[in-house]
Amino acid sequence: MKKLIPTVHIDAQLNEIAKTVILPGDPLRAKKMAEKFLKDVKLVSSIRNNYCYTGLYKNIPVSIMSTGMGPASMGIYSYELFNFYNVQNAIRVGTIGSLDENLKIGTLLVGESIYTDTNYNSLYEKNKECKLYASKKLLNLAKEVATLKKYEVAFAPIYTTDTFYLSKEKNEHIISLGAKGIEMEGAALYENAKQSKKEALCICTISDEILTNKSSTSKQRQNNYDKMFRLALEMAVKLNQD
Repeated sequence: MKKLIPTVHIDAQLNEIAKTVILPGDPLRAKKMAEKFLKDVKLVSSIRNNYCYTGLYKNIPVSIMSTGMGPASMGIYSYELFNFYNVQNAIRVGTIGSLDENLKIGTLLVGESIYTDTNYNSLYEKNKECKLYASKKLLNLAKEVATLKKYEVAFAPIYTTDTFYLSKEKNEHIISLGAKGIEMEGAALYENAKQSKKEALCICTISDEILTNKSSTSKQRQNNYDKMFRLALEMAVKLNQD
């Protein structure tokens, strides 16, 4: 495929997106966090109201870009960022449902690996259900920053699915694999990073306790997840020092 820039889905110029990009799903969350945490912030892409902002965090260039919902949407944006815009590090920051009664709403859960049955990965993986792994570099860095900042973070396998509403039997299967949470974007990011030989990590905040039927409100989901952004931003600073 010819590498046209701007692409079909991102209208930024090549030098307008940083080497490290933080990827929330929600465009309004991307806007809010960019305006809150970045200085000299600039909206560099807004096709389909999917926003990408670039600015400075502690004088380090960082981009924050929304990816929409589901593996297909994450797949498009992460593919173009890795392969067209030469992004080196992509950190997903999003919500996740807990499948462990010890992991409560508000807890950070990092996907050290991801099981998935998403059809997005069928192009690359032979088996319907496969397992993908986080970047060792980013995973170790997340542990380092979490310890330094005294953030309470769980590191565990998670599960990516195409379907938001799952049966009890499906949840039981996912739990049997050892996955501690379920979400809808991480596997596409890890697959594209694997194929592109780039770095990717999924940092999530638990928004729902699936086993107890407790849930955050939609407003909480949009506004109350600063800690995972701070973790990702501090990682971006250290990545720039390498």
